[in-house]
Amino acid sequence: MTSEKGGIVIGKWGVICVLFLITAVMVSGCLGSRTPPVSRPQVPAVLVDYYRTGGIAGIQDRLVIFDNGVAIVSSKTENHEIELNQTDIDRIIQLFDQGRFSTLEGNYSGRHGSADLIKYTIIYHNKTVSAEDTVIPPSIQPIIDELNRIIRTSTTLAVQPSLTIIY
Repeated sequence: MTSEKGGIVIGKWGVICVLFLITAVMVSGCLGSRTPPVSRPQVPAVLVDYYRTGGIAGIQDRLVIFDNGVAIVSSKTENHEIELNQTDIDRIIQLFDQGRFSTLEGNYSGRHGSADLIKYTIIYHNKTVSAEDTVIPPSIQPIIDELNRIIRTSTTLAVQPSLTIIY
């Protein structure tokens, strides 16, 4: 069929067929190949979450160590990220094992009304232990000392061979 002006006349069904054909071609292009799944890196898990608060100076420090060695140190005035090497991570895990952390009670509180004590809260493998200066179990003192060393070293920006500061 042609129109009076010389063009081709397409009926209603012709338009529908052309639209269907265009849609089929477009959709088939999308179905031709699959995009391979994107491998996402494993999200690091928290190895240790450590808080120390209180004391006469009003300390508010937190250290979060992830199983991949990345650690975040925060205080009232600064936050920064550091990276611990595998030797550091192994030493921390060994201290928790030696201190039999999983067998400790959850709370070691000082005498009620004690002033200016520092409170330590340590979370390791979903176990939380809180202790105050005067009643720290001897088995976790080395853990606290090591975690405090990491905080102290990172905040003074004194880079040691086993500790790298990342900005």
